[in-house]
Amino acid sequence: MPDSDVGASVTGTPGRAATLGDVARIAGVSMATASKAINGRSEVAPKTRQRVLDAAKEVAFTPNELARSLINGRTGTVGLLTSDLEGRFVIPILMGAEDAFGAGQVNVFLCDARGDAIREQHHLNALLTRRVDGIIVVGRTTDPRPSLGHKLPVPVVYAYAPSDDPTDVSITPDNRDGGRLAVEHLIACGRSRIAMITGEPQYAAARDRVTGVQNALAAAGLDLVGTPMFSEWTEHWGRDAAAMLLAQHPEIDGIVAGSDQIARGVLDTVRDLGRDVPSDVAVVSFDNWEILATNSRPELSSIDANLQQLGRLAATRIFEAIEGTDVAPGVEYLPGRLVLRGSTIPRR
Repeated sequence: MPDSDVGASVTGTPGRAATLGDVARIAGVSMATASKAINGRSEVAPKTRQRVLDAAKEVAFTPNELARSLINGRTGTVGLLTSDLEGRFVIPILMGAEDAFGAGQVNVFLCDARGDAIREQHHLNALLTRRVDGIIVVGRTTDPRPSLGHKLPVPVVYAYAPSDDPTDVSITPDNRDGGRLAVEHLIACGRSRIAMITGEPQYAAARDRVTGVQNALAAAGLDLVGTPMFSEWTEHWGRDAAAMLLAQHPEIDGIVAGSDQIARGVLDTVRDLGRDVPSDVAVVSFDNWEILATNSRPELSSIDANLQQLGRLAATRIFEAIEGTDVAPGVEYLPGRLVLRGSTIPRR
């Protein structure tokens, strides 16, 4: 029977899906060679591989993904283990990772440990039982978290919250560089008397942003006005801190707020004191939480941490590790970007 007749017979039979055997017969090769060609194995000659792929296309052959994964020693699945599924910082990271996985046709198992170590261990065991090819662990803050160790049979990448083990692979926002961006922008806007109001000092993000601000001011030959003011990540704190700062240092012409929520409170106080933003006092903040930043008066200039990109980068590192590429251990810091709005329009 001619090859074309075999193809017609397979595709024309109701309820009969093409098999690997059909592809092998049409291509004139063994089933083992057909399997290797379809799975991209290097030991098949290019012309033979193309003949097999043409035959598969002719009969609309769809590889059995389970069989393919067994041949490759993989399941085509990755675990995403988070500690705060409802967190507004975690969600864009998960979206970025899922985008990257979708492009590679990888299935994702999402587990929420809700900040509980016992629940996290339970989810970890469940993911390993499902034979995932790798795991991304997404934290709720940028503070280092306990490592899962190196006895796991699959690669692990830590996103947002870096591992406390420097031999692990971690990716986190560069909050110090964000502080630099904020200060350099205020200086470019003509500001030189700059203060800092931020959140709780036990958070690495609060401390790192202050360090970045202080380093950037020193590099420009300037000093921070007053001392960094730490407290809650709230609008209420922003209002109170701004009132204290401006009473003690009325010369302030620029304020870096540690978050958009704090900045909203700062804007309220500056306005209540009869001063204009940005003409009298320019304000720049962190997080770029759009619902807050774009509904402020004026809209807030803010440092965006590029969290979706962070998620995509974590997925890329997992892909590389699964493929056997050497991924450098340690913490990789992802730079942020400044989103300009009305709170820092330069003086004309």
